[in-house]
Amino acid sequence: MAYFPDTLIPDAGNYATEYFARMAAAASTIDPAAIAAAGDLIAKTTHAGGRIYSCGNGGSAAIANHLVCDCLKGIRTDTALRPKVYSLSTTVELITAIVNDIGSEQMFSFQLESLGEPGDLLIAISSSGASPNITRVLELAKDMGIATIAMTGFAGNPSRTLADVSLHVDCENYGIVEDLHQSLMHILAQYTRHSHLDDPSKLGSLKF
Repeated sequence: MAYFPDTLIPDAGNYATEYFARMAAAASTIDPAAIAAAGDLIAKTTHAGGRIYSCGNGGSAAIANHLVCDCLKGIRTDTALRPKVYSLSTTVELITAIVNDIGSEQMFSFQLESLGEPGDLLIAISSSGASPNITRVLELAKDMGIATIAMTGFAGNPSRTLADVSLHVDCENYGIVEDLHQSLMHILAQYTRHSHLDDPSKLGSLKF
């Protein structure tokens, strides 16, 4: 997919129209079978009492942190599920200590090595898919018997090939990729709740 924008657009309204069109086109490149597989992993991990960890840098860190809210509170509401969800991007004191004393590439892997166990799930979010701290934690998760989901964009390598499930957005605009990663996070959280409601009459009871 071509980089956007590749021409000068005269005003914000027209820019928005083109942005949303490119966003729809990029959304169509995400594999529905991969989304289904990601949903299955989240449900399986939660049912088994495993922990779900998320991580990302920059805007992806915000999505990783937001994921904790929607996958813990959101999924639990009106269901018997009790998700255990943690972001490795959230504790600035710990992150800066690791970066300063050990190295930026171990920002997430150092945490996972202490916290993770076989049967857990890691959701790694990286628009480029090439961030060294993301690829390192994906490699470690595999060695530890922890299942992995990678949300990527651009070429997505090597993260999209390291993960058990690759949710790849074929687009070269950070905003669009991050918007769709956020949408994927919402879809997975809302679908997990939707498919585990204790009372189907509550389908429309939560605005989420």
